[in-house]
Amino acid sequence: MIYLDITRHNKPHVHVFYGEYEASIGIDGELLAGALPVKQLKLVMAWLVIHEGELYEAWNNAVAGKAFGKIKPLG
Repeated sequence: MIYLDITRHNKPHVHVFYGEYEASIGIDGELLAGALPVKQLKLVMAWLVIHEGELYEAWNNAVAGKAFGKIKPLG
C-alpha cells in the first residue's frame, strides 16, 4: 500500500511486485492494473481473502496518512 494513494484508484487496493511483473489489485480481488502470472495471482487472491479485515484497516490508515502495522506477507 502507498500512503495517500487515492489519485489513481479510489478503490482500496494493494500493489504487488513479482519479478518483472507489477499489478494493482483491489482488496476485493479485482485486478485494477498490470498483470501477474496465473499462479502468483491465485496466491495473492487467497492472501487477500485471508487478510481482508487487516487490509481494509491498513487501507483506511494509509489514505489518512497514518502508520499501519505489518501484514503477514505471502510465503
